[in-house]
Amino acid sequence: MGRAFTAAPLLLLLGLLALGLGAATANVGDSCSTGADCGAGQWCFDCEPKLSGSHCVRSAATNPFQLINNSLPFNKYAYLTTHNSFAIVGEPSHTGIPRITFDNQEDTVTDQLNNGVRALMLDTYDFKGDVWLCHSNGGKCNDFTAFEPALDTFQEIEAFLSANPSEIVTIILEDYVHAPNGLTNVFNASGLLKYWFPVSKMPQNGQDWPLVSDMVASNQRLVVFTSISSKQSSEGIAYQWNFMVENNFHLISDGDDGMDAGKCSNRAESAPLNDKTKSLVLMNYFPSVPVKFTACLQHSQSLVDMVNTCYGAAGNRWANFIAVDYYKRSDGGGAFQATDLLNGKLLCGCQDVRACLQGSGVVCSA
Repeated sequence: MGRAFTAAPLLLLLGLLALGLGAATANVGDSCSTGADCGAGQWCFDCEPKLSGSHCVRSAATNPFQLINNSLPFNKYAYLTTHNSFAIVGEPSHTGIPRITFDNQEDTVTDQLNNGVRALMLDTYDFKGDVWLCHSNGGKCNDFTAFEPALDTFQEIEAFLSANPSEIVTIILEDYVHAPNGLTNVFNASGLLKYWFPVSKMPQNGQDWPLVSDMVASNQRLVVFTSISSKQSSEGIAYQWNFMVENNFHLISDGDDGMDAGKCSNRAESAPLNDKTKSLVLMNYFPSVPVKFTACLQHSQSLVDMVNTCYGAAGNRWANFIAVDYYKRSDGGGAFQATDLLNGKLLCGCQDVRACLQGSGVVCSA
C-alpha cells in the first residue's frame, strides 16, 4: 500500500508532462512541428530559405493601451497596419467569375484585428450599384478583380469595435467611389457611424490629437481617411493628406533580398515627410507586386532599418502606422516587433515597448 501511494504523485506528474501541461513556454525562434509547440501569440512557420525548418514566430501584437496606458494623444502611439487588408488568400469569388488579381493577406479582417492590427488599408469602388472592395487598376472594379462588398468588411469591423470597447480602429481608403454619399450609406448600414471620430476634432497644423482615453470615453473610436479631397466637406470623411504624411510604397525592389536600403521619400500625393503640419506619419513597407514567399525575409532586420531611416526622413518623428503585406510572416518578431520598437520609442524612448513597463525585466536600450 505504501509503495502504491508514494508512486501516485509521480505517475500524475508523468501524465501531465505527457499531455504537455508541464512543458516550458516556447520562445520565438524555437523549432516547432505544429502551432501547439509554440507559446501564446506565436505560430509555427517556415521562413525558407533563411531558416532551416519551422520555428515559432510572433503572430500577435503588443497592446500599448493595455500594457502602459491610453492617456496620451492618438498620435503618440504606433499601430500595425495591413495593406489591402481585404485582399485575402483563398477568398471565394462573390461575382461567380474566377478572380485574377493579387492578394496581400492570409487572415480574415476579424483575425487581423484580433491579432492586434489596428489600421486597415482598403480600396473602395463603385461596382454593381454598390460599394465593393477591389484590387484593380485604372479606378475601375471588374468581376475578376472584386473581392467582396464593402459592407461585409465594415460589419466585421463593427463587430470588433462592439466587442472591444477600449480599442480604436483606423481605416485608410484608396477611394474610387463617386456615387453621392456612397461611402456614407455603407458606413451607416454597417453600424459604424456610431463610432465615428469627427473631422472637427482632428488637429490642424501639426498639433496633437485628442487623448486616446477621451476618444474611448466618447465612443468615437473609428478614424477614417479618404483619398478624395471633396469628401471631407461633402461627407465628413477626412482627406488623408490634410492630416498625414506617407512614404512611397515602392520601397522593395526585385533585387536580391528586396530592399532599397536607406531610402524613404514621400509618395506623390503626400506632403514631404518632414512636414510637421501633419501630425501623423504612415510608413509603407511592401513591394508593388506582393510575393508571399519572400515576405518573411522582408519582415526582418531590414524592416527595423527602414523604421529608423523613415524616422530621419520624417524630421525625427517615429511612424504612427507601419503598413505591410502578409503581416504574420517573419523570421521571428517581424512587423509585430517593429511596432513594439515604434511604441517603445514613442512612449519611453526605448527599443521595445515592454521596457516602458516598470518591473518587466526588459532592458531599455535607446
